Amino acid sequence: MLEPRKSVRVKLYRKFAAQPGSWLLIIAILVGIGCYVIGLNVAYIDIAGTQQTIQQLRADNQKQKTQISDLNATQVALQNKLATFEAALDEVIPSKNTYNLKANQSMIVASGRLTIGLVGHPTNESVNININGKQQSAAPGDVINVTLDPRTTCRVRVQSFDMFRAIVNAFCE
Repeated sequence: MLEPRKSVRVKLYRKFAAQPGSWLLIIAILVGIGCYVIGLNVAYIDIAGTQQTIQQLRADNQKQKTQISDLNATQVALQNKLATFEAALDEVIPSKNTYNLKANQSMIVASGRLTIGLVGHPTNESVNININGKQQSAAPGDVINVTLDPRTTCRVRVQSFDMFRAIVNAFCE
């Protein structure tokens, strides 16, 4: 039984001894197969790692979307609170040179240079304002210029109004 094996080995040895380039061919083929298998393994590891990273990023993305929506809701709530507090503060302490006039109320403003008053209740589109004894009609955003002397000009601007009051801004330069 040992004889047939020796004869196969001998035949292979003789064949490769006769053609030395065939060894290189077989070695090149084996190296190519080995590199291909290693490349597949490396690619599989890279793909598995990439898939794991994608899953982690999706989870992080979902968490951040939830955080953003929570922060947006908190921001809206805080803006509403701020607007409420600002409105309450403006009722108590109006902004500089801003005055709340009620129907048939007058006040001295701009360091005593102007007397402004609201004549009657505001209408749907305008208010009647008495400025230093001169009655004028104005809509929201209108600016009324009053010249007291050549160097002093005062401006009265109607900011807004409702059925019971008008908010005006008055200042002199």
